[in-house]
Amino acid sequence: MNHRNTETPMNEQRIVSPQEWLTARQRLLAKEKELTHLREELARERRELPWEHVDKTYAFEGAAGKETLADLFDGRSQLIVYHFMFAPDWEAGCRGCSFWADGFNGIVDHVNQRDVSLVAVSQAPLQKLQEFARRLGWTFKWVSSAGSDFNYDYQVTFRPEALARGAVTYNYTTEAATGSDKPGVSVFLKRQDGSIVHTYSCYGRGLDTLNAAYQYIDLTPKGRDEAGLPHPMAWVKIRDLYGT
Repeated sequence: MNHRNTETPMNEQRIVSPQEWLTARQRLLAKEKELTHLREELARERRELPWEHVDKTYAFEGAAGKETLADLFDGRSQLIVYHFMFAPDWEAGCRGCSFWADGFNGIVDHVNQRDVSLVAVSQAPLQKLQEFARRLGWTFKWVSSAGSDFNYDYQVTFRPEALARGAVTYNYTTEAATGSDKPGVSVFLKRQDGSIVHTYSCYGRGLDTLNAAYQYIDLTPKGRDEAGLPHPMAWVKIRDLYGT
């Protein structure tokens, strides 16, 4: 059990009558509806972004052997790739990416029904990915991009020369190098002529809304309760390590 969560002091709010509570809740509801409409407008604008051709034939290694990017669509026209941080020399996947990936198993069948395939991609060798997936009971598709430019081209893995300079390109800007890998999500479309286009990628805090656990935690009085930590998500562990 994480005792810190149960012992952290919480600022108490006023205790009011049911009618006062309802008035305050309705006031907040108006803002929630405004945010919902803004989110819908943002989603529409995202769908209207221009596309770029994917000119390289990327190769991946999966359970069925060698696969191209086109193969990852698995007969569907849309593909979501989660860029899972797992470098070749690591013995386990990133705990943050694992926090996100814990939500994948149950949604794969649902997204498939909307003509979407969901795949995780990492640079680590396939055997390491498979062992880590078995450890956590994950069954979603996860392939290795080892030996491919895929991670570099979509700016989630950084080449040694960039790390040596101390500056990398991530989330569409230049920032200080803090490690060899970062998380992200990229979306692709296979057109009727078989060509593939890249339609969208997001990184950093752009991944926030894709974490279902955080969205539920945000509903609670304490919220994420991360203000006193060395950094956000300092509390997160790979799921089977809680309590150790």
